[in-house]
Amino acid sequence: MEWLRYAACVDEDPELFFPVGTTGPALDDIAAAKRVCGRCPVIVECLAWALNSGQTAGVWGGTCEQERVELLRVTRHRQTGRSAG
Repeated sequence: MEWLRYAACVDEDPELFFPVGTTGPALDDIAAAKRVCGRCPVIVECLAWALNSGQTAGVWGGTCEQERVELLRVTRHRQTGRSAG
């Protein structure tokens, strides 16, 4: 994870990226974490790491848990479609 040293979040409070819940104040934390990700030079590497390592909690690569689940679902669906063709 050499890329981590270049991450915009390296000096941020880690709790910002692991909000408790998915409503109310947690939504504000998720939005704030995504803003940090939005200025990150290694957002692609971070998201790839999160997807490949199965991160199920927190904001990684500008995505929340539900967004990563959806990305994985779509990716698997596309791969299955290619295999069937």
